[in-house]
This record gives sequence, C-alpha cells and structure tokens, in this order.
Amino acid sequence: MEQEDVLRAASMYYLQDIKMEVIARHLGTSRSTVSRLIKRARDTGLVEITIRPARTQAPGLSRSIGRRFGIEAYVVPVPDSSTELERLDQVARTTAKLIGSWFDSDMVLAIAWGTTLAAVGRHLSAKPTRGSAIVQLNGAANTRTSGFEYASDLITSFGAAFDAAVHHFPVPAFFDYRETKDAMWRERSIKRVLDVQRRADIALFGVGALHGGVPSHVYSAGYLDEEDVDVLHHEGVVGDVCTVFLRADGSYDDIPLNARATGPTPTELRRIPRRVCAVAGDNKVAPLRAALAAGVVTDLVVDELTASALVQAASREA
Repeated sequence: MEQEDVLRAASMYYLQDIKMEVIARHLGTSRSTVSRLIKRARDTGLVEITIRPARTQAPGLSRSIGRRFGIEAYVVPVPDSSTELERLDQVARTTAKLIGSWFDSDMVLAIAWGTTLAAVGRHLSAKPTRGSAIVQLNGAANTRTSGFEYASDLITSFGAAFDAAVHHFPVPAFFDYRETKDAMWRERSIKRVLDVQRRADIALFGVGALHGGVPSHVYSAGYLDEEDVDVLHHEGVVGDVCTVFLRADGSYDDIPLNARATGPTPTELRRIPRRVCAVAGDNKVAPLRAALAAGVVTDLVVDELTASALVQAASREA
C-alpha cells in the first residue's frame, strides 16, 4: 500500500506540480509523511533527477564515439569548470547506476581495483540478487603491503550492494618471477578464482595513466619501482587495463612486465560479453585510446571533457 502512496505522491509533486500540503490533504496524511514518500521515491529510483549543463555536447559526443569505435558510449555532462575529482565523481555515479541496471541474479561481475572503481563502489545502490557473484580480476599485494584491505573493501562494497558472493584474488599485482606466476596458476585455489573470472558476464574496469591528474593507484601506491617505470617508458607504454600495460596502439604481448602481471590480458578480457570501462580525466585520454585499440571495451562511461579530448585526438589521426 505504501508503494502506491509513494507513486501517487511523487506523480502529483513532480508531474502535476502540486504542493506538499495539498498532496497531504488528498492522501489524508501529514505534510511530513508526504515529504518522506517523495524522498523514498528518489531513494528507490522511482524518481530520477538529472541536472544538465545548458550547452552540453554529451549526446553528440556519445554518438560520435559510438560510431568511431563501435561501442556503446555514455558521455556524462559536466561543466567546463569541473575539477578532475568532480569529473571522476560524476562518472562514478553514472557507472554505478548502469551496473545496477545491468547486473542481476545468477550473474558474475568481475571488477579490477583502482581509483575509479573505488569511486564507483561508493555510489552503488542496494539491489539484492540471488545466486550472483563478484570476483576480483587482478591481485593487489606489493612489496609495501598485502593490498588486501584496499582491494577487499572495494570488492566487498559491490558484494554488499548486490547481496552477492565475493571471490577475492589473493595474489600479488605483479610477481617477481614469471615462473612463480606459472606455478601459482596451477594451484587449485587460484584456478578456482580464475574459473569464476572466465564465467563473468560483465567486467568493470578503468584505465591507468602513468602521469598527471588523479593518480592511478597502480602507479602511486608502490606497485612499481623506478626500474619498472623506466622499462615502461622504454617500451612506449601509455597506461594499463587491469594492471596489464598497453602501448598507444593497444599492443601488450612483448612488454616484459606483463608476463608477471596477474590481471587478464586483453585477449582474455575480450571473452567476457560486456566490458564496461569508466574513465575521467585529461591524462586518461592516451590509455583510453590504447584500451579501445586493444578491443577491450564494449561500454564506455566517460565525462564530457575527456570525451571531447578523445574525439579531437582521434580526428587528428584520421
């Protein structure tokens, strides 16, 4: 019965522009109850409020990116004066909403940890599911920390939002030796997590950038030493997806560090049907173009300013 009152109150308030006092008399209740019903309509998603900049180019950018790269693009309108953190927050909000609409019972969501995904996790709305699972895509330990608390909090926030089983990936972000990784990949406990990853219906990840803007976690939290960074520069690396490093053309196979990385390669990632990439920031344009060249993105959520820079950069090369 209350759900009917929520719908009636929200319809009168938002669609008919009726004041709360009048709605209260019509429903035979108090003004405070009407206020609570309208708030519930917003909290449950029955009512969605969107603020659009007056001169946004987002719809045109979405179409342009979609046609050029053969993907679904969701360009988030932001004012030109937005800071990098504000742009990230808006992209995170939109990504959380989209994931909530796509993910459902009996599905597997694979997520890569990182600055962008941590922001997405903070904006998830509760959507209980049955028989679903959240799986971590790449290891998080390094020489300074186990990385477990950081990655665990992120993965757990998704599991809590969807009432889903959570599968952690208790390995380093990068092994010291390829032989160690090969041996670990034969262990049954690790093979179990890898199997859950392979069964994923949706993969969610950002792109990492070596420099500038909001720092990518893999480059700012002790995962790479100076020698590693020198190798990346020598190899022409522009960023990473799931801690697998990419050159501007999307190539990755012969980059030495990738042999020790624990994230899925672009080839492995492409086996997942829906691959959602969330991006915000000027420094993310180059790694985003590399991810698109590698074919790992099916759905892109990007802020308007980054989208504009992406289109301009692609047009210069056309």
